Amino acid sequence: MRRIHVIGIGAGDPEQLTLQAVRALRGTDVFFVLDKGEVKSDLTQLRHDLLEAHLPEGTYRIVTALDPERDRSAEGAAYPGAVEDWRSARAGIFERLIADELGEDDVGAFLVWGDPAWYDSTLGILQEVLDRGAVEFAYDVVPGISSVSALAARHRTGLNRVGRPVQITTGRRLAEGFPEEVDDVVVMLDAQLAFRRYADQDIDIYWGAYLGTPDEILVSGPIAEAAPRIERLRAKARERKGWIMDTYLLRRGPNDR
Repeated sequence: MRRIHVIGIGAGDPEQLTLQAVRALRGTDVFFVLDKGEVKSDLTQLRHDLLEAHLPEGTYRIVTALDPERDRSAEGAAYPGAVEDWRSARAGIFERLIADELGEDDVGAFLVWGDPAWYDSTLGILQEVLDRGAVEFAYDVVPGISSVSALAARHRTGLNRVGRPVQITTGRRLAEGFPEEVDDVVVMLDAQLAFRRYADQDIDIYWGAYLGTPDEILVSGPIAEAAPRIERLRAKARERKGWIMDTYLLRRGPNDR
């Protein structure tokens, strides 16, 4: 039976690749890469560089397919449907790649930024492909160092404080209000900079963009002081590269670790 590895490759630093991930890379025949277009071509190139660094030339194939566009204008009640449509379009591509490019006894792999468990669609899409029943395969998951872990390490802080919880959420949810009964909140996928609405509160922010790469940017401090700087740096970086990946930790109240 065909087999698939879903390999977490870390937040960007090639040295964050785990020994388990390297072993999975070396046992793979075909790597599937979704091309996100010219603007994000450096993300595709980083995957190629990673493979070249760890695998002998000529021992594997890379198969590239164009990533379908997602309707990023969808808001409110339309948002879940837009995401589902995009995931189904991806499932069709995955299904074709596995059926056409992977032999019955071959091993394929998808390389996932950070960790496949954190706000990534790959696992759900593979399950949708299996549910369709047109192609059979087994798959496993290799965890990776997430941007959340990299963020905490670069700021030399923990994500939670003694005996207290931490919540992981999105910018969309944060814009609806600060989570109740939680003082430490990690926010991902925040294109609208929702943290700005809390600039009048006693909250510190630990922000990072392009974590683990040569373009890494870090800012920390009270939101009232840090927010304008983050906004300027983020706008300049996005203009220069055409895209940005960032995440941050919000810490409310005294910073008693």
